[in-house]
Amino acid sequence: MKSVESLRLDELHPESPIFPWYKWGPYVSERAWGTVREDYSRGGDAWNYLTYNMSKSKAYKWNEDGIAGISDRFQLLTLTFAFWNEKDRELKERLFGLNPYEANHGEDVKEYYYYLDNTPTHSYMKYLYKYTQNPYPYDYLIEENRKRGKAEREFELLDTGVMHEEKYFDIFIEYAKNDPDDICVKVEIINRGKEPASIHLIPQLLFRRQQDSKDPSYQKPQIAHTLSDHFQALVCDDFCSQSIKKLPFPYFLGQRYFYGSKEGEALFTNNETNHSVIDGKSNSTRYVKDGFHRHIVHKEPDTVNPAKMGTKAAFHYKSILLNPSESKSFLFRLSNKVLQDPLNDVENIIALRKKEADEFYFTLHPKSATEEEKFIQRQSLASLLWSKQFYNFDVHKWLALEGKDKQFQEDREKIRNKHWKHLLSMRVMSMPDKWEYPWFAAWDLAFHTIPFALIDLKFAKEQLWLLLFDQFQHPNGQIPAYEWEFSEMNPPVHAWAVFRIFEYEMQKNGTADFEFLKKCFHKLMLNFTWWVNRVDSQGNNVFEGGFLGLDNITIIDRSMPIPGGGSLEQSDGTGWMGMFCLSMMRISLNLSKNEHVYQGIATKFFEHFVYIAAALHNEVGRGIKIWNDEDGFFYDVLNLAHGTTEQIMVRSLVGIIPTFGVEFITEEELDSLKEFKQNFLWFFANRKDLVSTCVTLIEEGGKRQYMLSLMNKSQFQRVLKRVWDPAEFRSEFGLRSLSKVYENNPYVLFGNSIVYEPAEAVSWLKGGNSNWRGPIWFPTTFLLIDSLKKIHKNLGESFFIEANHKKVSALDMARFFSQALIKIFKKDSSGRRPAFGDQELMQSNPNWSDYLLFYEHFHADTGRGLGASHQTGWTALVANLIDEWIE
Repeated sequence: MKSVESLRLDELHPESPIFPWYKWGPYVSERAWGTVREDYSRGGDAWNYLTYNMSKSKAYKWNEDGIAGISDRFQLLTLTFAFWNEKDRELKERLFGLNPYEANHGEDVKEYYYYLDNTPTHSYMKYLYKYTQNPYPYDYLIEENRKRGKAEREFELLDTGVMHEEKYFDIFIEYAKNDPDDICVKVEIINRGKEPASIHLIPQLLFRRQQDSKDPSYQKPQIAHTLSDHFQALVCDDFCSQSIKKLPFPYFLGQRYFYGSKEGEALFTNNETNHSVIDGKSNSTRYVKDGFHRHIVHKEPDTVNPAKMGTKAAFHYKSILLNPSESKSFLFRLSNKVLQDPLNDVENIIALRKKEADEFYFTLHPKSATEEEKFIQRQSLASLLWSKQFYNFDVHKWLALEGKDKQFQEDREKIRNKHWKHLLSMRVMSMPDKWEYPWFAAWDLAFHTIPFALIDLKFAKEQLWLLLFDQFQHPNGQIPAYEWEFSEMNPPVHAWAVFRIFEYEMQKNGTADFEFLKKCFHKLMLNFTWWVNRVDSQGNNVFEGGFLGLDNITIIDRSMPIPGGGSLEQSDGTGWMGMFCLSMMRISLNLSKNEHVYQGIATKFFEHFVYIAAALHNEVGRGIKIWNDEDGFFYDVLNLAHGTTEQIMVRSLVGIIPTFGVEFITEEELDSLKEFKQNFLWFFANRKDLVSTCVTLIEEGGKRQYMLSLMNKSQFQRVLKRVWDPAEFRSEFGLRSLSKVYENNPYVLFGNSIVYEPAEAVSWLKGGNSNWRGPIWFPTTFLLIDSLKKIHKNLGESFFIEANHKKVSALDMARFFSQALIKIFKKDSSGRRPAFGDQELMQSNPNWSDYLLFYEHFHADTGRGLGASHQTGWTALVANLIDEWIE
């Protein structure tokens, strides 16, 4: 039987342009300051244009941020939580972190918060925020991190000592939907310290400032106050406002009531910039964005509106005194209904939705999974769901600055995104990390959809389609990379993701969504053409893809011109394109089951794959191969301006990525594809010079099949032998991104060196906040596992490598790397989780050890979490590994 949550996902609402259960969700960013969208400087210095210190006083233009926030689908209204420990210099309205100029390893949030639970319809959600009882050490964190060098660890909040002796509050925030427009809320605060401590709780509602608010006809929405014998309410109303422009349908919230107990003081101000603080100008209203901060923390008079009206409002629960281990709960409700006793059944509704969430995940977990594996899978998926965000950006409007001279505008357009004026988003999208990366990233998002498919296929498919939708994909076919530079190049993994989800839906539900497959395929063909025309500049099927998402993996910045001139032929760029071709061929063959014409297109992608594979192995007049037969590995090739070429002899993921492109075609399948079979066999028979390294005929048990890969079987085995070597790529926690041989033997070129860096980045190439010179990354290890699975499925035990006089099959390798990634989060025999590293409090204290963080990447030798601490998007792939590999 389906769970109640699954039945909600199946509901049909043809009368509504928005799926009602999606109308409210955790769509609030955890950082809007320091983003490109909020940057209106001449020079494009987003981090300094709007800093953390300014964020409490400056109204945002595009979206809002806050702690444990929810909003409606178009973020007209947000509900977030603020706190004050009576010692902090700030009202804690948003999460604090360092910008790249303050930190030794790039931007970094310096708070502890956890996404504990969530369901696809957000019918139940739970969040934990840990708030120190001591003064929050803003300056100490900045000063100490600035002192530290690249080779030193980041200085974290726990390192400051402010939480010693457990001097902090655990604040649990739960949401439960009674129906799509009626949301119950519970906040439980626990004093974890050994002494009494006080805290202030301030749930706050805010109407987002609209871009058209300068229009004389525009009337602002309003929040007012009402009081009854047993409760009070903030009444939010947008009835007089205009509908959001550029939507194809009218959108209003109408009246919303936020109910709370009478103990809280109702506070009101406006979501307007405090110009006297920001730029020394006069304010158009007395009551501005930072009114609550100044009223509560600084006790300033006249900063909140005594008339109890405004576009920002809150309940202020003052000086909540808690004894050691004591907890206190507060109930709220956000509803579109006038309720006579709104708080009476809040806890019952929350308990019911929690029970339904348990049932939903029970039906999802593999039956043979341990309780800990189920726990890891659930927290990873819950964290993925919490990572949704309303991504609001109109690049044309952002670039068209009113009141600025022509030179100012021309200077801004030179910085970034001038070719993306068509990009218009008012979408809810999955973020890599809502604090560190609060913007979509193209290749990240493709991986996000794979775990999303486990819990919400509809949303997974919508996310992939968005990147191909006309308001995102460039007319020339390019998919936007990320807002710092939409023209940057990310790996073309989207065809792989589209087909993987198509196959998953067939296996799970027995239904083939050919409409989804076809509409994505047509747009992916445009993207493929862009890649061929844009990054194969010599027309030799070897690709100079630039950055390709791997930050500092090589010795030079691949987004920049080659020092002294020339070009870079990239093993990984070419490998990604080979994988792209095979994915498009496989999609074409599936579409040809219903429409014969797609067999001809499949032929085109097959032939293009062959040309790419041949270029990897043959000189084709270039004088040097990307495949190095002596080493049994792929390397990038430098074509220098004076006509010479040189291989960059660094063994890294760059040379492993060609293994991601592998497919098999059986004789039985060919027999059902007459046109494709004729073209395929002609090419196989007449162009042996091209297919010898990439199409392998395999005859076993009287059956014939063809292996399509960017290398022949022997070469594949040679690459995998290095992959399996613990002295090179194989870590007990996954696939290293750089061979460990460079730990003591750096490679030097152009005066630069590359060395094995298993943890935080020492190299500052591409900003330094992520590292591909050693650490383990989930997406690339996952793709390797995918290839190994295909090989074993088709070749079985006949494909193996020899290591230590033992045969190691593709299945052995796939199983090992899958279990290695899962192991990062599991407690070992001593009860320690590798992801927590040497952070003793997280390892041994039960108030920390069972709350997981899903990091951006992981220490290659210890499994310690690195980089962004909430990059659950692609690290949530652990949920798929548990789904597929727990036996």
